[in-house]
Amino acid sequence: MSGQNIVKPTAESLAASATAAGKKGPPPVHLWNPPFCGDLDMRIARDGTWFYQGTPIGRPGLVKLFSSIIRKDGDDYFLVTPVEKVGITVEDAPFVAIDFDLHGEGPDQKLVFHTQVDDTVTASADTPIRVVRDEATGEPSPYVLIRANLEALIDRKSFYRLVDLGVHHEVGGVDWFGIWSSGSFFPIIPSAELP
Repeated sequence: MSGQNIVKPTAESLAASATAAGKKGPPPVHLWNPPFCGDLDMRIARDGTWFYQGTPIGRPGLVKLFSSIIRKDGDDYFLVTPVEKVGITVEDAPFVAIDFDLHGEGPDQKLVFHTQVDDTVTASADTPIRVVRDEATGEPSPYVLIRANLEALIDRKSFYRLVDLGVHHEVGGVDWFGIWSSGSFFPIIPSAELP
């Protein structure tokens, strides 16, 4: 090893590795265990914009490619290929749910979310919706699980549409206001806290 030169990964080298790895479907990042190669100056802003070295990545195809190789280990986010693993910064969630489709009604309705990088997921017990409220302001931050512990922040317009679909339902002896999808109820706020 002492005679080898270790090359720090770049966005270009990661893109090439991700392209090669993803030729036969979604890359199996959960199966890869490459060496950690340090942090990359890449950041995902709360609004879903990807930045590389402080500049927004303007190519949607490249962002989609990078989004296919993101993995969360503990509280940290990485881009992972079969040969390298680099740390990146995620301000809130790695994805943003920019819209959803409604199929059916009542407890059996299905909410199908779409992200800014073309992922699609139906909210269910396996891909739940959760709402975190800011302790100081009470402001809600709603999320839906996209894949393997990676969530999407549900954008404001979609959250308002979800609230319009909300109903009251008892959970653990407490009445909650929330929404149904795929037979699961997802609480948003205790009914008693509504104006």
